[in-house]
Amino acid sequence: MENTKSQKKSYSTASSKSRARRKTKTDYYDYSLVAVIVLLTCFGLIMLYSTSSYMAQINYGSDMYFFKKQAIISVACIIMALIISRLNYRILNRFSTALYVAALVLMALVKTPLGQSSHGAQRWLNLGPVQFQPAELAKIAVIVCLPYMIVHMGKKVHTLKGCMVLAVVGGGLALAAYVFTDNLSTAIIVFAITCILIFVVHPKTKPFIAGVIVAGIVGIIGIIFLKYTLAKSDNFRMRRIIAWLNPEANADTDSYQFLQGLYAIGSGGFFGKGLGNSTQKLHAIPEAQNDMILAVICEELGVFGAIIILCLFAFMLYRLLFIARNAPDLYGALIATGIFAHIALQVTLNIGVVTGLLPTTGVTLPFISYGGTAIVILLAEMGIALGISSKIRLK
Repeated sequence: MENTKSQKKSYSTASSKSRARRKTKTDYYDYSLVAVIVLLTCFGLIMLYSTSSYMAQINYGSDMYFFKKQAIISVACIIMALIISRLNYRILNRFSTALYVAALVLMALVKTPLGQSSHGAQRWLNLGPVQFQPAELAKIAVIVCLPYMIVHMGKKVHTLKGCMVLAVVGGGLALAAYVFTDNLSTAIIVFAITCILIFVVHPKTKPFIAGVIVAGIVGIIGIIFLKYTLAKSDNFRMRRIIAWLNPEANADTDSYQFLQGLYAIGSGGFFGKGLGNSTQKLHAIPEAQNDMILAVICEELGVFGAIIILCLFAFMLYRLLFIARNAPDLYGALIATGIFAHIALQVTLNIGVVTGLLPTTGVTLPFISYGGTAIVILLAEMGIALGISSKIRLK
């Protein structure tokens, strides 16, 4: 009888220890990522008001015209992101094809009477009270669709045929963004995300490195050729490249915005002129609240302010990389990788344009620049990333 009692006691002790060990593996939720999202969004709203208030007062009669619209959308989208984060990200499997087709159809509608022009480009879609850029939808579509295909292809993705299929699917969205919405920068980002996802899942790295080297050499040769052979062009993209290669010769025309941005950065020094004290935002930099907002930040907050922003983005990318590495399955890891690639590419391209390292492309700075469609897509991606983080099991 005593032996039975001792056995029961021993079994009970072992069971409690087993439960204790299971409890040490807890569900994870990336509150650090939530914090940096809120910080970047709030900082972006402050700088948006500082950058746009003067021109908003002149053009719209209210200094808070841009700020109000962006603030309302941002708050609503942060709530949306938190709601999305509580959903199971695996349900995206069911909607990946529909999202891909929807992105193609909506971009094609830009060429119909529903399309709307602004600032010389027809990239917007007007559906009653809603006006948005459908090309932004292509970014999240490729991030959701390609991982779904990769998971279902299995080892076939390691073959040349598998890589070509993925490249065609992602390239199709990129081509549609360029043909239907005339948005080359979005096309570049979408295709770059495609290449990064293929690179991540492919076991061989040498072909990709060789491709990057060849593309770099061809690009350098092309730039040198254009610099010494092409003086002018009727194509606005070629004019941008010419202006980038010879900015002083086109200071009053195509290089105007770029040079004014450099003047703003240079005049800011290390600590800047102070919040709200930019002079270049008054008339010199056209549409400063969009892709050139970093130049105004550098003028008002100096290089120090730019470093703070870069640190925030670096921390965000670190958290996304952590989620990708610890995701519970390949699908979640690839989605987090796609989101990482999107943010990294867009930040890099925007900084490159503002500092003159790249020709003007119209790429906005995530969470900082003005744009309702962009903030909706960005925060939807953040919600998905947080949803993946919630499925991580930590020991």
